[in-house]
Amino acid sequence: MKNKISICLIGIATFCVSCDSFLEREPLDKISSEVYFKTSKDLELYVNQFYTAFPGYGGYDAGPFWTDKNSDNLIPETYDSRLAGYTTIPGNASDAGWNWGDIRSVNYMLANLGHIEGSMEEAQPFIGEAYFFRSYFYYSLLTKFGDLPWVNKPYNTDSEELYNPRVPRNVIVDSMLVDLDRAIEYIPLKKDVEEGRLSKEAALLFKSRVALFEASWEKYHNGTRFGVENPDFDKYYRIAADAALQIMKENAFSLYTTGDPKTSYYQLFNKVSFADNPEVILARTYSVALGLTHRAQNYLLYRGSQLGLSKDLVDDYLCVDGKPTAAHLDFSDKDLLSIVKNRDPRLAQTMWIPGDLRIGTGDELVYFEKPFIDMTGAYKCITGFQLKKGSDPYTVDTENAETGAIAFRYAEALLNYAEAKAELGELTQEDVDKTINLLRQRVGMADLKIDAIVKDPNWQFPEISPLLNEIRRERRVELACEGYRLDDLLRWRAHELFMNKRPRGVYFNQSDFPEMVPNKDILLDEEGYVDPYKQSLPNGYQFNPERDYLLPLPTSELVLNSNLKQNPGW
Repeated sequence: MKNKISICLIGIATFCVSCDSFLEREPLDKISSEVYFKTSKDLELYVNQFYTAFPGYGGYDAGPFWTDKNSDNLIPETYDSRLAGYTTIPGNASDAGWNWGDIRSVNYMLANLGHIEGSMEEAQPFIGEAYFFRSYFYYSLLTKFGDLPWVNKPYNTDSEELYNPRVPRNVIVDSMLVDLDRAIEYIPLKKDVEEGRLSKEAALLFKSRVALFEASWEKYHNGTRFGVENPDFDKYYRIAADAALQIMKENAFSLYTTGDPKTSYYQLFNKVSFADNPEVILARTYSVALGLTHRAQNYLLYRGSQLGLSKDLVDDYLCVDGKPTAAHLDFSDKDLLSIVKNRDPRLAQTMWIPGDLRIGTGDELVYFEKPFIDMTGAYKCITGFQLKKGSDPYTVDTENAETGAIAFRYAEALLNYAEAKAELGELTQEDVDKTINLLRQRVGMADLKIDAIVKDPNWQFPEISPLLNEIRRERRVELACEGYRLDDLLRWRAHELFMNKRPRGVYFNQSDFPEMVPNKDILLDEEGYVDPYKQSLPNGYQFNPERDYLLPLPTSELVLNSNLKQNPGW
């Protein structure tokens, strides 16, 4: 049997993509390339289908703000099977995430550019978008599976290339970076593109993200079964830093602020429109008029949604003076107001605390009083640290909300640059001042001074430098609940942070919940902190560092193509 790459049949009017598998279907390219790919408008309409790949809202979730459920930041009621070590080898491609339909759709367009009759100058931005999206789809596969086949043509079902083996991950990354360089060359600056479309800066930021991931992976997995031969991580750190710096030098973006450190970070994420937002490079927008709405505000404002922030995340926030909580003998974590007192203001803008305006519409204002740990079903917060980030108390119709979803923002460029330069051993105080300290100044935090870092006995990475610890902390705090954390844990080979441990929640105050019976109505550990996995995961996460850093290839693919080899440990 031939190994078949599935093909997406794109309706000219709707451009719906309905196929996923690398193997499942016969070719369905029924759009005649001679008839269709003639004008820049044809290309624009064709690449529009790929924009739905960016983070957005579904029907019954809080969209991008729930994407950290697969990490140690956000804890769902049902534990993540990968962290728990319970991943199994799937039988077919669709269950595995081994999806190649979008890549083939991109390749089909790129293979038919010779039919263009209009202006190539007008067509170039959309060609650049296609190169961007091929890299974007490859990145998703790379972070899951590592080594991959390189597919840059729309192969037919009888193409011998479908039997090709996987090539090393760094070769794949180099090919992705070539695609991104084309995208950067072809796509105009943000000021010159239609709102909501990719820009040169978005492609640069994604290039920085890809290179930083590969650099860290090669460095911290070096010598393990997941490493690469002859690693050159400094090359990728340099690429990551240079791409981020190019964005910074353009001076086209800055950090969003309301002028109030107590609200700037929170209000960045609950906008309907980001058209005039100086920080947002690309976002997905929603509109009642267009029938594009979501229910995310319902979950963020009215429900605990059977999840909650982890105590581990909450503990990682510094005090407002830039020192760790361990440096303050009077610090207490026994109630929410004490926890946020004199802490990094981003903490109180990420989780609900007593006195927060929760509902600002209707006849009466409603304020947050205490976490929903005493509620049931979808209303319960399982850790007591209840997610606030992304919420908008002034949403009139939470069943049809229009809050936008940020895909790329300038803060990531600053963080990528700082980390890459620090890993290269080149980070200066001037660099810190134009990256990390800008993020801190937005919320009224003390600056980071390279030569005056206060030792934290609770640093999560004691084996690396204090400076890198603080940069990683800054990244975690700034990007919390935006979907970056798992990739960071994977590339840093950071399994020791969570392996054999159970995530904890807030300290349980019986006086706040007099009707609840400890270890009957709510599970607690021996110190009195909420322990949601006490029964379901008594031994903690059993992530296997010899296996679980990569996902297994599906059995069906290994049968169809004997040149594909399974990932280590599977």
